[in-house]
Amino acid sequence: MSAITITTWVLGIFLGLMILLFIFRIVLSWYPQVDLNRLPFNLVGWTTEPFLVPVRKLVPPIGGVDITPIIWIGIFSLVREILIGQQGLLRMFAQLQ
Repeated sequence: MSAITITTWVLGIFLGLMILLFIFRIVLSWYPQVDLNRLPFNLVGWTTEPFLVPVRKLVPPIGGVDITPIIWIGIFSLVREILIGQQGLLRMFAQLQ
């Protein structure tokens, strides 16, 4: 396995996992009684909160709804498509070798 193939696998897993965690974060926001500081929900909270804090300073809640997880899903999806999509950069580099 080449370094590009390993990088593609690792990035694919990481970006897919982050998208999934942000989707869980959105679903958990529908249930205000859920405490994000208790297991197993803190796994979602601890991994997503460092990404959400800086964006919340730039994008305030719209109508009382925090849209920052949606912004991060879009960012991670875009990065995943650019790097490892069907015509992604890493896939093109792998074909050149």
